[in-house]
Amino acid sequence: MTIEATLFDCDGTLVDSERLTSEVLAAYAAELDVAIGPDEALAEITGAKLADVVASLQRRASRPLPDDFVPEFRRRQAEAFGSRLEAIPGAAELLDALSMPCCVASSAPREKIELSLRLTGLRHHFHDRIYSAYDIERWKPDPGLFLHAARQMGVAPERCAVVEDSRLGIEAGVAAGMQVFAYWPGEAVPALPAGVVRVARLAELHGALVR
Repeated sequence: MTIEATLFDCDGTLVDSERLTSEVLAAYAAELDVAIGPDEALAEITGAKLADVVASLQRRASRPLPDDFVPEFRRRQAEAFGSRLEAIPGAAELLDALSMPCCVASSAPREKIELSLRLTGLRHHFHDRIYSAYDIERWKPDPGLFLHAARQMGVAPERCAVVEDSRLGIEAGVAAGMQVFAYWPGEAVPALPAGVVRVARLAELHGALVR
């Protein structure tokens, strides 16, 4: 079936933010005497809702986290993004080449999505097609966000492609009945659900999307 629209996750798919975020989280946690290294933090945050990450940290902590933990974390994250955030290699070229409608459908807050895309020069590709789980209060692996995005773009789910880098996002795309592409650049590729296509480089996607 012809693909008529592509739904992109943001963190780890379009922008190389997850390692930065894990470093910020691990450093802030260390200040609060919560032991979690960057690799552990990366596993916690990939595709996850921040409230769930905070709950996990709280279980590790010997005392309550500060009331302002989330806004302070967001401030530190934005500061790190401002100086170090980059687009995933090939993202700009892929978006330049695609003529079909594209959107971002992310579990992140809208302000963070906007900041990430603006800092990496990708914002202009999406016009008003930015969809956040916080807008509809449905987080991956629930398919609601992807289905909402498809409705807003006027495209049937089965004619949509999803590009994701997390297990939760992949599960959401499959549950939405969409063609899922797993962006997985590393050598250790997990078992993927039936029908999910793994791509190691975003440059591989153009041919798969427009064939």
